[in-house]
Amino acid sequence: MGNSTHFKIFRLAAYGDIGQLKYFYFAVVTVLYFVIILANALVIGVICIERSLHEPMYLFLCALFVNQLYGSTGLFPALMFYLLSDTHDISLLYCSLQIYVLYSCALTEFSNLAIISYDRYISICYPLRYNNIMTPKIICGLILLSWLTSFFINAVNISLSLRLKFCGNVLDRLYCDNYSVVKLACSNTMLNNVWGLLVTAVYVSCTIFPTIYSYVRILQICLNSSKETKQKAFNTCTPHIASMLNFLFGCLFVILQGRYETADLPPILRNILFVNFLICPPLFNPLMYGVRMVKIRHACKKVLGLNPKT
Repeated sequence: MGNSTHFKIFRLAAYGDIGQLKYFYFAVVTVLYFVIILANALVIGVICIERSLHEPMYLFLCALFVNQLYGSTGLFPALMFYLLSDTHDISLLYCSLQIYVLYSCALTEFSNLAIISYDRYISICYPLRYNNIMTPKIICGLILLSWLTSFFINAVNISLSLRLKFCGNVLDRLYCDNYSVVKLACSNTMLNNVWGLLVTAVYVSCTIFPTIYSYVRILQICLNSSKETKQKAFNTCTPHIASMLNFLFGCLFVILQGRYETADLPPILRNILFVNFLICPPLFNPLMYGVRMVKIRHACKKVLGLNPKT
């Protein structure tokens, strides 16, 4: 151990040698990034401009889309750079920054989805008390709590990782992820593992379980409600459930891939699945919410000047 090399530079081996295909992949990634920025910025702008959308549900959706832009900025510029670069080395400092952005985005996404499910639960199960519960103070508090909690947790996470000494430097990834980096450490990682398990337990108990409870209660209410109430619940909850399942399964694959061997999968498929939770939500969520939610759809048409003239 005394003679081992301690690395400060990592190599992202998942890029490999793709030859001239790198220009095709670069074009695809650039188009995806442009569409993500355009779609999310449009919905954010529409929600901010249209006073009719200044309601709790739409403000929570606005926070969701802002977070998706934040996470995309942590992935796409680096992805585009390394696709065209002849070397795929990344410094420990920049690797830590990327981990911080992507992990804080993921935790904030879980929090935002849980908040939206809570909002739908109050709206459908306690409609008469909704405006008294979802006050501007509560709305701002929930949004700030989701951001500040994820920022603090990941600041601790990065601090624990930066104290480690690394005896390997090859990451079989397109970007830095904390679990893969910590696996390269030759110093004691027990504190990192305990912190990771603690954060996972807290976030599962505080986000996923309440979300499941909210939708179980909504389903129970809808079974005994009028057709109009069922339709309202269906229109507002379907995009959120689809968004939550897509993000959840994407994260689940990343977790399983880090802990189990996936070498049997084709490299291109493995890489696509590995970035799915960072690409699909910001790409499809604005489209899903814009299509399924009537008020957002009409507001987008109004802002874009697509309303039919009468």
